[in-house]
Amino acid sequence: MRWVIYVGVVLFCFQTCSVFAQNLVKNPSFEDYHECPNILGTFNEHVKSWSTPTAGTTDYFNTCSKVMSAPENFNGVQHPKDGEAYAGLYFYAPGDYREYIQVALKTKLRPDKEYHLSFYISLAEGSDFAVKDFGVVCSYKQIALKTKKDLSRRQLYSVEGNKFHSFEINHPDFHEDKSSWLKVSVSFVAKGYERFLVLGNLRNNKLTRKVQTKRKESKKGAYYYIDKVELLGDATEEILQPDEEITKNFQNILFDFDSYELDQNAKETIRLLKEYLSDHPEFMVTLIGHTDSKGAKPYNLNLSLKRAEAITAYLLQLGLEKERLSLKGYGSAKPLQSNVTEDGRKKNRRVEFLVAPIKN
Repeated sequence: MRWVIYVGVVLFCFQTCSVFAQNLVKNPSFEDYHECPNILGTFNEHVKSWSTPTAGTTDYFNTCSKVMSAPENFNGVQHPKDGEAYAGLYFYAPGDYREYIQVALKTKLRPDKEYHLSFYISLAEGSDFAVKDFGVVCSYKQIALKTKKDLSRRQLYSVEGNKFHSFEINHPDFHEDKSSWLKVSVSFVAKGYERFLVLGNLRNNKLTRKVQTKRKESKKGAYYYIDKVELLGDATEEILQPDEEITKNFQNILFDFDSYELDQNAKETIRLLKEYLSDHPEFMVTLIGHTDSKGAKPYNLNLSLKRAEAITAYLLQLGLEKERLSLKGYGSAKPLQSNVTEDGRKKNRRVEFLVAPIKN
């Protein structure tokens, strides 16, 4: 079955398909990274698709590193559960200090559908406490708060325009195992706006259920390794896939002669595009600029790029992530209509949209 979605004047073509229990978490075992870690607290900078929702300095361990290595590191010894890497974070520490991990999901969750979340944990040998509650936040917006303390509901409500719900994975026993990986799992029903997932301890020190471990260390905290995060939906759930690698719009954003300024109609179309991409974090967009045939080829090539750059700048201003944008310019090389008439030249002074899935 094929169907078409119109967003303003932008046309997107898709087909539906069934996928068996697809993991909706990007880079679930932290294998893809920008740079091998060489100091503490670089999870936010180094791990692709992941971030930290607070100023807490979550750690990233990888076998590629000598300083932040796996299996041996400053907090103990643990082989990765899956692949060559894992995350490390404090679930309990003095002064309510907390660390978290956050990931953008491959697609927004569907309302009233059940999802199954699981991940593996291991208490680091350098910990002298263990906890039994693991918090989960499902959020519409990516969270970026300056606090280093527990991610309270008050803090979550302070994110403007956000929607979220949170819950805990409560275990009957304290997670004290410092040698084996333990699987933590829970099922929940989605609200329909969830695009980001956050893991960590949502309680302050007073409310955190903890126990002193047998080995007393100097860390005075509960530090856990995390690996292999999975969020699975219904095996029959429909996942959107592009009908073609390049999906073009029938009506484009048009520009005046020798101009790359955006008028109000163009801005409204771009806002609608931004809303669509916000609701579908699995997609990115390429902006393709064109000109009419008047003028020298080098000048027109530069002008076509400036037109694509103008739309890119506006999307960034609206809050779209930079990594979800790319641009091209073809000058006058690919006209839609003849450049003989003014009407034809007007329709050639355009920017087209190419929407495709993000390649992980």
